Amino acid sequence: MSSVRGTSRLGSLRPGSLRPGSSAPGGRARAPGAAYGKLAPVRPGGRWSGRASGPASLPRSLLQRAFARDSRLRHLDWLLLVTVLALSFIGTLLVWSATRGAGSHTYVVKQLVNIVIGITLMTVVSVLDYRQLRLYAPVLYAVSLLGLLAALTPLGTPVNGSKSWITLPAGFQIEPSEFGKLAIILMSAIFLSEARQAGGRAWLRAVSLTLGCALVPIVLVEREPDLGVVIIMVLLMAGLIALSGLRLRWLAALAAAGALAVVAVLKLNLLHAYQLHRLTSFANPAADPTGAGYNAAQAKIAVGSGGLTGQGLFHGQLIAGNFVPEQHTDFIFAVAGEELGFVGCAVIIGLLAILLLRALRIAAAADDMFGMLVASGIAIWFAVQSFINIGMTIGIMPVTGLPLPFVSYGGSAMFADMVAIGALQAVNRHRSVFG
Repeated sequence: MSSVRGTSRLGSLRPGSLRPGSSAPGGRARAPGAAYGKLAPVRPGGRWSGRASGPASLPRSLLQRAFARDSRLRHLDWLLLVTVLALSFIGTLLVWSATRGAGSHTYVVKQLVNIVIGITLMTVVSVLDYRQLRLYAPVLYAVSLLGLLAALTPLGTPVNGSKSWITLPAGFQIEPSEFGKLAIILMSAIFLSEARQAGGRAWLRAVSLTLGCALVPIVLVEREPDLGVVIIMVLLMAGLIALSGLRLRWLAALAAAGALAVVAVLKLNLLHAYQLHRLTSFANPAADPTGAGYNAAQAKIAVGSGGLTGQGLFHGQLIAGNFVPEQHTDFIFAVAGEELGFVGCAVIIGLLAILLLRALRIAAAADDMFGMLVASGIAIWFAVQSFINIGMTIGIMPVTGLPLPFVSYGGSAMFADMVAIGALQAVNRHRSVFG
């Protein structure tokens, strides 16, 4: 009975009636650990524990993790990314203006889709581990070669005398030669960087592999034919070999061989008729102003009519009348010249200059020869292509059909350009983490 009474008395005590350090009934003090009392509130442990808990704290936690010291976002080159987005935005406006006479927004919608897909590809490549660029380079090279071979078959679609396109469903087309440029850069960087580490006779083997690897897509592109892409690929191959540290006598021998090849092409009449007409019209613009020289002449007139500040976006008279052929692709700079004037053209050139400077900065700060060659090759690619495109618009370069990076309309060019920017970000992130 006493035990039952004791149990009932203990059961009648309310939680918290005895606190640590307080006296029990009867006047005797209990030890703190032996008393029944309230425990101090404990924060729920877990991944999202902090001052705030629940769904409201989730965005804050995600932002903290995204911009932490070791996060990938902190190691991106944000100025390079903003520059690319600015060029893409300006290009979309110019494409919209150049195609508004068609009475449809098809080109603008497709360009926006191209940019979204391109940004997705850039993001995927930029978050790759640096060593995975080496791993995927042979895959990209093989896929680009298969695409170039397919373009020469009945699967290819002739556009402006060049069979360099493959038609896909939903009205989209792909140009494999655009991805061939990046493939040459990555494969050449692999061969030449390994030779730099080995030294000795490995240089000769590396240069031979680089030449052979680059000549295969060059020959396929020449068969399409696409003279502009051939020029880019040849300059990429030569530039990467020169930057790899090859001795001067070998560089002189390669330069002499290249000069002999150019002379042989001209003497043996290996160029197509329309390519010869473009070269002759560039040398003598007044010889055929209504034929081979028409495109360049109209482009110069459009650029000159813009003056200092231009006629205003969507207000270009020559652009509205479609007097400039291929004004949304190859001659997109003519749209900028007429509607945005010298100021708008200077902004585009300034953004391209920032892009090239950031690429060169990444190349200079790269941890190894492979990263330096990849970033340098991309810089050469964008620099040469931008110079040729703008030069043919203002009459200082022959017409070769090369688009302006990130500005001209086109899916394949946009995808390849964005992937190249992703490769630059991967090289830069590797330097930031391991430098």
